[in-house]
Amino acid sequence: MALEVKIPPMGESISSGVLAKWHVQDGDTVKKDQPLFELETDKITSEGTAEAAGKISLKVAAGSEVKIGQVVASIDPAAGSQTPVASPASATPAAAAPAPASGLRPPASSAEISPAVRRLATETGINPATVAGSGKDNRVTKGDMLAASAAPAAKPAAPAPLAPTPRLPAIASAAAGLSAPSSERQTRRKLSPLRARIAQRLVAAQHEAAMLTTFNEVDMSAVMGLRAKYQDDFVKKNGLKLGFMSFFVRAVIHALKAVPAVNAQLDGDYIVENHFHDIGVAVSTEKGLMVPVIRDCDTLSMADIERAIADAAKKAREGKITLADLEGGVFTITNGGIFGSMLSTPIINPPQSAILGMHTITERPVALNGQVVIRPMMYLALSYDHRLVDGKEAVTFLVKVKQAIEDPARLMLGV
Repeated sequence: MALEVKIPPMGESISSGVLAKWHVQDGDTVKKDQPLFELETDKITSEGTAEAAGKISLKVAAGSEVKIGQVVASIDPAAGSQTPVASPASATPAAAAPAPASGLRPPASSAEISPAVRRLATETGINPATVAGSGKDNRVTKGDMLAASAAPAAKPAAPAPLAPTPRLPAIASAAAGLSAPSSERQTRRKLSPLRARIAQRLVAAQHEAAMLTTFNEVDMSAVMGLRAKYQDDFVKKNGLKLGFMSFFVRAVIHALKAVPAVNAQLDGDYIVENHFHDIGVAVSTEKGLMVPVIRDCDTLSMADIERAIADAAKKAREGKITLADLEGGVFTITNGGIFGSMLSTPIINPPQSAILGMHTITERPVALNGQVVIRPMMYLALSYDHRLVDGKEAVTFLVKVKQAIEDPARLMLGV
């Protein structure tokens, strides 16, 4: 008896999503717990896995909107046991194509197109059938697609009409997600639910909050010196490197305790004061910015904080983040410096009242004790909701962060 593959529940606030990508093809033999598909919702991107081994039959095309609990495929365990090795061939062979025009390979069947090639086809608008394949049996590889997308588009003189390309099964369509035809000058694709939700939240934050940003600069010499002195011992003991983020998480907690108004949020006509320290750390992924929350940071060691951040970032980038990983949080830290940003005005993550922006570290001359010296400096930006946080409190908060980073002993002494 065939086993139904359904869209799993994602949380009370999520009722639907988009089946963005299949990791398998119709007719493949799959293994238990093998990733089957990628689901995008307005909050997270996650993977669906096989509950049993067998031969899979796909019922929904990639790019389709699906409901929670909807059947999107079926797995026949009996058929799978008769075919121990998964075959890349489609259950229904593609129709033979007429001879292609000069310079083009025969149109690829859905079995010949790998998931990576299909994804690049969606992102670039390039038809794999027009790309010369360098793989086995002239199959198009990911490298072939990247090279084709990087090459300048040449316009041949009076090209001969292309022979009709057999229509691929909907489940393998390279154009899945495109909202309108693309051209040589533009590529159009539908806004993902996650990107749409990010856009909605960012616009709402700017419209609903009285947002203001204050700036300061911090000398990173002390932190960089500590990392250089103790990095080897830290790695030997904990199995991971000591980064900058754990220092800033600790500094933020230090500042939140000194200025509790920043650790609060508005709920209608009420001010909700938080007495815990769940800190969100922004992570950039291919799908967009996500903010996993590190719980009770005030109870964690530096190593625990570094490990929790690394694990959360890995889950986010692999599409394994859960709704529970993103919920809550009293404050957010974002680091545009890893991309080279010198200065920015980060947007508050509602319903939080503030967000700290870190930036790139640059050696530059500063005045110190009447002398000009070269120091590794970083600009800090604190965006805050002026409805709840006054300028004095915001500036004091940022100064507390600056003091803790420039003199990390304060974090141990609590001063």
